[in-house]
Amino acid sequence: MSILFDETEINGMSVKNRFVRSATWEGMCTDEGRCTKDLVELTVDLARGGVGLIVMGHTYVQENGKATPRQTGIYRDDLIDSLRPIPDGVHEYGGKVAIQLSHCGGNTSQEWMPLPIVGPSSSTNRLGNKVRELTLEEIERIVEAFGQAARRSVEAGFDAIQIHSAHGYLNNQFLSPYWNKRKDDYGGPIENRARLLFEITQRVRKEVGKEFSLLVKINSEDFVEGGLTLSDTIWVCKRLPAIGIDAIEVSGGCREAGEKLMPIRKGINKADKEAYFSKQASSIKEAVSVPVIMVGGIRSFEIAERMVIDGKADFVSLSRPLIREPHLIERWRSGDRSRAKCLSDNKCLDALIEGKPLHCVVEKRKSG
Repeated sequence: MSILFDETEINGMSVKNRFVRSATWEGMCTDEGRCTKDLVELTVDLARGGVGLIVMGHTYVQENGKATPRQTGIYRDDLIDSLRPIPDGVHEYGGKVAIQLSHCGGNTSQEWMPLPIVGPSSSTNRLGNKVRELTLEEIERIVEAFGQAARRSVEAGFDAIQIHSAHGYLNNQFLSPYWNKRKDDYGGPIENRARLLFEITQRVRKEVGKEFSLLVKINSEDFVEGGLTLSDTIWVCKRLPAIGIDAIEVSGGCREAGEKLMPIRKGINKADKEAYFSKQASSIKEAVSVPVIMVGGIRSFEIAERMVIDGKADFVSLSRPLIREPHLIERWRSGDRSRAKCLSDNKCLDALIEGKPLHCVVEKRKSG
């Protein structure tokens, strides 16, 4: 059996294989962020399909942290009950499930988030909305909001938490000089720009205790002029395990980087286009002792396997392929190692923007 089906651990959490479902926007919640039956069924079906660790998300921790319509929320205690069926169902199939905690910062729209939009510095975002600079008191409240969201995650029964620090959301905005123009202790050198992520990590770890699995998803690079660089990210990643991070998922890019350098790139139709963050993941893995999870355009079993055998990553993470084929991992485990059917056309994202729940547009057309 392939190394990809080895049982592994992340801070004592047993994971039955090395496959991770990377968090995405499912668009299956009510306007206030309450989970629906559709979201439960989608997540449980991934466990039924053989995924070892499912990361559901992105889940906003504060009411003004909502990035997208119909996004999952965890900013109030009364939302916990709607989340509980997810880990319960995943556990029935031997899977593990993490919840990704996030704050959008300036990466949102007044169209669906009517509260004031805030970020590390004053600006106008890519959607033309005004972003107000956070005060120190507001930063403290955000740190506490992550802590309370972590408490709710444990109460809901999740196996792990992932802190979102990628793709132009708040933690990434603070890390990146592209967005962060602050002159106080949260701006300037990387030691200051990393302060928010460090404080959030410490607060979440304090809330969940030492034995709970805590992950981070981080941009290796922003791929925009004046953005976060790989060397700064390595500096941050070297320090995260000492303050509580048990595994690092390496991603990169943002909408501002353009279509070719977005986190979800189109046209992954050849082997040399796959694993497009492998260089960055490998560099980070060389610098840290905790497991590294590689995401980014993996479509072939052989390439996923080679990434682990060659020591570039400990886990491989997929998102779009599992939208089209939620049982892809079971197919590969059973011996059919043919390439994932995902076309990398991003029509699933287009459908979400149009107000539809997460689904593969190509599969729906075939079945229709």
